[in-house]
Amino acid sequence: MTLDQRLLIALTRQEPERCFLERRLCERSKLSCRFAASPNDYLVEQQFHNPKERESIVKTKHENIGLPKIVERAEWLKARQELLVKEKQLTHALDALAAERRRLPMVRFSKDYVFEGPTGKASLLDLFDERRQLVVYHFMWLGAPKYCPGCSSFVDNIGHLAHLHARDTSLVLVSDGPLAEIAPYKKRMGWTVPWFSAQGSDFNSACGVIGGSFGLSIFLHAGDSVFQTYFTTARGVDRLRFDFNLLDLTPLGRQETWEDSPDGWPQTAPYQWWRLHDEYEGDSGPNHS
Repeated sequence: MTLDQRLLIALTRQEPERCFLERRLCERSKLSCRFAASPNDYLVEQQFHNPKERESIVKTKHENIGLPKIVERAEWLKARQELLVKEKQLTHALDALAAERRRLPMVRFSKDYVFEGPTGKASLLDLFDERRQLVVYHFMWLGAPKYCPGCSSFVDNIGHLAHLHARDTSLVLVSDGPLAEIAPYKKRMGWTVPWFSAQGSDFNSACGVIGGSFGLSIFLHAGDSVFQTYFTTARGVDRLRFDFNLLDLTPLGRQETWEDSPDGWPQTAPYQWWRLHDEYEGDSGPNHS
């Protein structure tokens, strides 16, 4: 091992963007630094042309952290194509499941629920905002100043509503909390999704929410009649999150203990790493890198 490589290993606790010497050593030693379990834990990988040397991985701090097997591109393409076959099978299965979901029966919601929104009182039909379909996310309300990080991160993942509106579908949040507490939190988070209070009613439980938890309902209206067509919670909501779907594509995954990952992969207990988006250390905004 060269002096440069030994120095690099000693410096891996430093952040590369703040360490000019480390960047120079990376260039001179043809080494690359990649994030491991946390922003301060790096894997240092030697990149040589000899396959045996290329597989020589120097680990710092966490000696048991694993890496995917390093292969030539032809072998990688073969493995990728084999996985693609399974991915396409799953896609077709999900298409078939969606077709079955569209054929579910529906149940009439005849109770006159009254919600409180930013412009005053609203009925369930008002929540449709003159569109045919309505998606309701039942945001679990813990009571200010406590806020559910799971529900909050779900809302963080909601994109521009114009795309739903183009398909005659509205989306709103509904919580059991008072609007006086909901409004300032919504402003703090920078959200624009319509959010209504159902405080004092049994709306959430009537939809299927258990014990003041969370869930997602789908409604359809025909004239003045409103029908619930679908409800899901737990992993059914989890799978809709864009960030989780992206993490599921990565080698390290969500890095939670329930995942089936190779030995040595970094993992923490579920939920414990979740924060409100303005509470992650060192993250100054939605586009921070």
